[in-house]
Amino acid sequence: MHDERRRIEERVERLHNQRIKPAIYAATVPFEVSAWQAPGEPVPFAEAAAAPYQPFAMDTPWGPPWGTTWFRMRGQVPAEFAGRRVEAVIDLGFTGDWPGNQAEALVHLTDGTPLKAVNPLNQYVRIANPATGGEVIDYLVEAASNPDILANDFAEPTLLGDVLTAGDKPLYTFRRADIAVLDEEVWHLDLDVQVLKELMLELGEHDPRRHEIMHALDHAMDLLDLDDISGSAAAVREALKPALSKPAHASAHRISGVGHAHIDSAWLWPIRETKRKTSRTFSNVTSLAEEYEEFVFACSQAQQYEWVRDNYPQVWARIQESVKKGQWAPVGGMWVESDGNLPGGEAIARQLVHGKRFFIEHFGIETKGVWLPDSFGYNAAYPQLAKLAGNEWFLTQKISWNQTNTFPHHTFWWEGIDGTRIFTHFPPVDTYNARFSGEEMSRAVRNYAEKGAATRSLAPFGWGDGGGGPTREIMERARRLKDLEGSPRVEVEHPDAFFAKARAEYEDAPVWVGELYLELHRATYTSQARTKQGNRRSEHKLREAELWATTAALHAPGYRYPHEKLDRLWKTVLLHQFHDILPGSSIAWVHREAEAEYARVAEELEALTTEAVTALGGGTARVFNTSPYDRAEVVRDAAGTPVYVEVPASGSAPLAGAAEAPQPVTVDGRVIDNGLVRVEIAPDGTLSSVYDHRANREVLAGQGNLLRLHTDLPNYWDAWDVDKHYKNRYTDLLDPSEITVVDADPLLGSVRITRPFGNGSTITQTVTVRAGSPRIDFETDIDWHEAEKFLKAGFPVDIRAAHSSAEIQFGHVQRPTHTNTTWEAARFEVSGHRWVHLAEPGYGVAVVNDSTYGHDVSRTVREDGGTTTTVRLSLVRAPRVPDPGADQGRHRITYSLLPGATIGDAVAEGYALNLPLRVADAAGEPQPVVSVDGEGVTVEAVKLADDGSGDVVVRLYESRGGRAQGFLRTGFPLAGAQVTDLLERPLEDAATDGDSVSVELRPFQILTLRLRRS
Repeated sequence: MHDERRRIEERVERLHNQRIKPAIYAATVPFEVSAWQAPGEPVPFAEAAAAPYQPFAMDTPWGPPWGTTWFRMRGQVPAEFAGRRVEAVIDLGFTGDWPGNQAEALVHLTDGTPLKAVNPLNQYVRIANPATGGEVIDYLVEAASNPDILANDFAEPTLLGDVLTAGDKPLYTFRRADIAVLDEEVWHLDLDVQVLKELMLELGEHDPRRHEIMHALDHAMDLLDLDDISGSAAAVREALKPALSKPAHASAHRISGVGHAHIDSAWLWPIRETKRKTSRTFSNVTSLAEEYEEFVFACSQAQQYEWVRDNYPQVWARIQESVKKGQWAPVGGMWVESDGNLPGGEAIARQLVHGKRFFIEHFGIETKGVWLPDSFGYNAAYPQLAKLAGNEWFLTQKISWNQTNTFPHHTFWWEGIDGTRIFTHFPPVDTYNARFSGEEMSRAVRNYAEKGAATRSLAPFGWGDGGGGPTREIMERARRLKDLEGSPRVEVEHPDAFFAKARAEYEDAPVWVGELYLELHRATYTSQARTKQGNRRSEHKLREAELWATTAALHAPGYRYPHEKLDRLWKTVLLHQFHDILPGSSIAWVHREAEAEYARVAEELEALTTEAVTALGGGTARVFNTSPYDRAEVVRDAAGTPVYVEVPASGSAPLAGAAEAPQPVTVDGRVIDNGLVRVEIAPDGTLSSVYDHRANREVLAGQGNLLRLHTDLPNYWDAWDVDKHYKNRYTDLLDPSEITVVDADPLLGSVRITRPFGNGSTITQTVTVRAGSPRIDFETDIDWHEAEKFLKAGFPVDIRAAHSSAEIQFGHVQRPTHTNTTWEAARFEVSGHRWVHLAEPGYGVAVVNDSTYGHDVSRTVREDGGTTTTVRLSLVRAPRVPDPGADQGRHRITYSLLPGATIGDAVAEGYALNLPLRVADAAGEPQPVVSVDGEGVTVEAVKLADDGSGDVVVRLYESRGGRAQGFLRTGFPLAGAQVTDLLERPLEDAATDGDSVSVELRPFQILTLRLRRS
C-alpha cells in the first residue's frame, strides 16, 4: 500500500510540474525590446520616455546594483490569438521565488499610465480577454536591479547594501519578454491539482479523504493526453470536480482571509526604493481587484499612501476607487508600522494620530484596529494608546518566533499597564504572507490555541516584506478552499468583519497582562546606536520646540506657531521609527541616510526653538526648562562658567544663581564628594565606591561602571539577535591609559578616564558630580572599531531587588530579577527607555541614560550572605549583517547612576538628562503655559491644537504607578477645558476652577486636555 501511494504521489508530481505547468501559456511571440540605462537615481517617466533607447536582446546581462533600466517593449497580437486571453509575460532574470528582494519592474503605457508590476511570482500583464488580434502594444518598463541581499541567507557580510560600495557589475540576465496566450483551462487545472495535492499530503495516513483524493488524482492523470495537454485539460478537470466539490465539515475551522502586502518602509532597500515598491504592489492590487469582486486588501502605513499620492497620482486614483468599492481596507491607523518597543510614548501617540487622520481625511474612514504583524515585541502601554486613538482591536504576528516559550493564545484580551484591555488576535497560520497552501491551512488548524472555545482565525495573504501582494493564483486557491472537505473554510473579508465575528463568539477570551515580549531579536534594542540616539534626541527636541513655540504663541505678539514645519518634522521622525530602521536591522544605505536625516531634523528643530525663545524678547540671560519637573542644578553660562540655578517646570528663570548655594564639591585625586554622594575611582578606572551620605550606606557591591567587551556572534540574524551564549566570553576593560581631573570647581567636579582597547578602539569617559545632586554622570565618547563585539556598562549594587523597573511609554514595567521559569530566563536582554530602577524596601538606585535601550539585570548572593543586583546597560554592538560597517566610528552617550532614588526621582532625572537646560536671552518673565501639582502627575506634551483653533493641548500621565490627584494651572486666562482622545476630539468636559483644571488619574493613566483660552 505504501509503495502504491508513493507511486501515485510521484506520478502526480511529475505530470504536474513537467507537463501541466509548461502548457499554461499555449503560444507566444517575442516583443521587440530596446533599453536605456538611467544614470544614478531613478528619473521621472517623462525623462525616461524621451531618452535614447538601444536594441536589447534576450539573455543579455543588465542592471548594476541599485540601478534603473528602462525597457521599451513593442509588439502586435497575432491574428491567430483572437478570441483568447492574451498577456505580456516578462522574466527579468528573476532569482528564487521571493518578489521583494531582487529585480522588479513597473509597466507603463507610453502616456505614462502605470499598468501593473512584474516580479518572480507575478510575471504577467493583461493585454486583452478576449483579444481581437492585431492589437498594438507599446510599453515602457521601469526595471529596478535591486541586489539580492539574502543571497547568502545572512550568513556572510555583503557590500551590496549601499550604492556607495555595491559596484556596477550587472546582476541579472533578461530571459523573456513575450506576448502569450494564457490557456485558461490548463491554468485552472494547474490550480486544481495544486490544491488537491497539497491537501492530500496534509491529511493523516489513515484518513479516508486522503486516499479518496489520491485515487481521484491518479484517475485524472490517466485522462491527461501528454501530446495534447490543452485538449485534454477539461476532461481532467471534470474528473477532479467531485473531489473539489465535497463540502467541509460543519465543525471545520473558519479562516478569514484578507489580502496583504507587507512592504517594509526600508530594510534591504533604501526608502527611495520603497516609494517605487508601493507603486508596483498597489498597481498589482488594484488590477487584481478588477478580476475578483470578492477580493479585499488590507493595507497599513499612511506614509506609503502619501508617497503614492504624491508620486503616482493615477495609482492613487485607483486606490481611492477600490476603497469606495470596499475592496481596499485601510488598516492600522499608524503613520508607519513602527517598532513596538523603542519609540517614546508621545511618538506612538503621534503615529496613531497622523495615521488615523490621514485615512479620515482622504478616505472618510476611521480605522478600527492597530495592525502590527512584524514588530519585535510590543510595549505594555499599547492597549491604552490604541483605545485612546479610537481603536477596537490589535493584530500581531511576530510572537510566533519565540525561541523558548510558545505564546499560549491566538485570540485574547491584552491588558496594558493601566488596566485598559483591547481585543487581540495573533493568527495561528504563523505568517502575514500566507498563500493558502495546504501546509499553511493545516498549520493554522493545528496551532490554533482556542480549539473548543472559538472557531475563527485570520490569515493575511499575499507575498510581502518587499511587497508583491496577493496574486490571482492565491485568489483561486481561496475560491477552491471556500468549502472543501478536509480543509478549513476560507472566506475573504475585511479584518473588521473578522474581529467582529471573533469577538462575538469569544467575548470571554483569556487575558494576557503586560508586555508582549519577543523571545528573539533582542539585539534590536542596541544595534545601530547612532540611529537610536537620533530618534531619542529628535523626540525630545520636538517636545522642546512645541513647548516653547506654544509659550511664544501665547506671550509674544506677532509670533506664529509653526504648525506645518512641526507636522513635517514629526512625520520624518515617525517614518524612521519603522520596525527595520529604528531597530538597526537595515542595510548600510538606510542607516547612513537616517543619520543624515536626524542631523537635519535637529538643525531645524534647534532653529524653531531658538526662534520661539527669541520671540519672547531679547535681554536678560534666562534658563529654560523643558522638563515637566522643577529643576535645581548646575549649568554653564556663555563663558563656560558653572552656575547653580533653580528653574520651574516647563518654565524659565534668570541665570543669576540660586538663593542658597548648595554644599560645594570637592575633588581629591580620584575622589569626588558633594556632601550627598562620595565617588571613589579605582586605579583601573572603575568605581571602587559610591557612598550615599544621606542614607549612610555604600551603594556598590563590586566594580561600578565596569565596561565589559563580549564576543558577540549570534546563531543567526546578526543585527537582530544576541544569543545567551554571548555572556560566556568577555574581556573587562581595566587598563586605562590616563585618569585626569578636568574640573575641580565648587559647583562641579569631574575626572576623565581614557581606555584604549581591541582593534584600535578608545573609550573616553568623564565622570561628573555636580553640587546639589546625587546623580553621577558618565559622559562617554567611544571611538569604535570592533567587529562582532558587544559593549556593556555594569553597576552591581548592594540591593536585594525582587524585580527591576524599566521606563516604557507613559509608565514603567516591573520584571522579576530571578529566573524561576523559562519565561523569566528568556528575558536575558530587555528594553527600557530613560531609566532602570532597582529597589528593596526603603532604598533604591536608578541608572539613567540619554540614548540607549537594551539592558540586562541579574541577581547573585555573595559570600557574606548579602545580595548583589547588577544592571548592565548595552552601549554598542558590532554586527556585520546586513550592514558590515554597523556602529563603526564615534558614539557619544551619557548615562548616570542615581543613588537613593525612588521611582519619582528616576522619572524626574530621566527627563532632566534627556532635556538639558537651555540658556538664552529673553525679556520679562514669561509664565509657564501650564504647571501641575500632585505627585505622579506628569506633563508629556504641550502644544497648540492641530486644527489651528489656538486651543492649547496638554497630554498628562500618571508616572509612578499609583493613583494621583492634583491641579493643572494655566499661564493664560482659561475659558474652558475638555478631555479628548489622542486626535484632540472631545470626550467630555473637564472640571475647572478659574484658571485651573482638576486632575484625577488611575495608575499610568494618560489624559489629554484641550484648553480653551479666554
